Amino acid sequence: MVVRKEHFSKLQASYLFVNIAQKRKAFVDANPDKKLISLGIGDTTQPLPESICAGLTNAAKGLGTQAGYSGYPDWNGGAALREAISKEFYNGLVSPDEVILSDGSKPDLCRMQALFGDGVNIAVQDPVYPAYVDGSVIAGKTGKGIPESSGRYEGITYMECNPENSFFPDLEKLEKKSYVLFFCSPNNPTGATATKEQLTKLVAFAKETQSIIVFDTAYRAFITDDSLPRSIYEIEGAREVAMETSSFSKLVGFTGVRLGWTVCPTDVKYETGESVFDDWKRIMGTYFNGPSNIAEAGGLAAMQPAGMKEMSGLVSYYMQNAKTLRDVIVKKHGFEAFGGDHSPYLWVKAPTGKTSWDMFDLMLKECAIVITPGVGFGSQGEGYVRFSCFASHESVAEAAGRIDDFFTKYMADPAAFAGA
Repeated sequence: MVVRKEHFSKLQASYLFVNIAQKRKAFVDANPDKKLISLGIGDTTQPLPESICAGLTNAAKGLGTQAGYSGYPDWNGGAALREAISKEFYNGLVSPDEVILSDGSKPDLCRMQALFGDGVNIAVQDPVYPAYVDGSVIAGKTGKGIPESSGRYEGITYMECNPENSFFPDLEKLEKKSYVLFFCSPNNPTGATATKEQLTKLVAFAKETQSIIVFDTAYRAFITDDSLPRSIYEIEGAREVAMETSSFSKLVGFTGVRLGWTVCPTDVKYETGESVFDDWKRIMGTYFNGPSNIAEAGGLAAMQPAGMKEMSGLVSYYMQNAKTLRDVIVKKHGFEAFGGDHSPYLWVKAPTGKTSWDMFDLMLKECAIVITPGVGFGSQGEGYVRFSCFASHESVAEAAGRIDDFFTKYMADPAAFAGA
């Protein structure tokens, strides 16, 4: 019989989303007349902008003509879109040839695992985007692969990120050895955005230890402060130690269209001096076959002046939702919260004595709102919940009203809140 790959047996159950789905279904079954508002999943909700949608539509129609038909795409995507990304997003800091188009950041993050040897040390932020961890486990990068009692995997270094360290890991506490460092800014789930000074430290650490940084910038467009880096390559020396991945998913609503890219500078080398780019090229040419020509046409439309304006409009739309929620949760009711200024997520601290799941249950029971318990992103997420701002203005306004009513009721009587 065919033997199952051993690493799948090491995976912990995906209890977070299973539990959320079960609790959500139980609530709907018991309350069929209540409108449930989802502020949990990080999925876009607004229609594709006009010129970007036209790019997709025209490409699809063109495939029905002899002149417009095209077959296999280039393995790394078309030159026009790669050139536009190099110019508009990187200001020429990377060449178009170092930009490789794909079907999104998450698939690229998993394909990257094939680059690195089985004995490599993985380091992730905690709280952490789950794909970094699960991809590492499936690829066999976790040593014995036995989950620790804390829910952490042996063989993965968890870099604690919390308010006390401004959500940036204390690199001095890390053992001085080489790592593959997964880093996300703006961060999912905390919304924290790394400063130039912080990223300079990260690059210096990577150079000192001969590590490679995998820098995830899926939320780059939400940064409104030009002093905050939108790319790791704004940091001197980063070309030697960093790959960067990004996506059109959150920028223009391509979560279902599927289009992203990864930059791999030719300067990045393994410890023995071989080119990482050469191997990445081989992996993408073998595991992938280039992005959809229709999706790529939509991406190219997004990079034109009209598309860039529409992109900015979508980002502003979701950030207005963040402001609406912050005004109620933080300004009116005094909860401690992070994010929501350069990211579409609010990372809210639960009241003393309440766990992440306590807050989830309260929001569901009292407000008919689904959020995400922070503990599902790692041990440092306990005591926090994540509010996603990817919803309509109408839904967010209604949710804010429900939250306001609930907090007004219970914050006036802390004893009642403690017993809720």
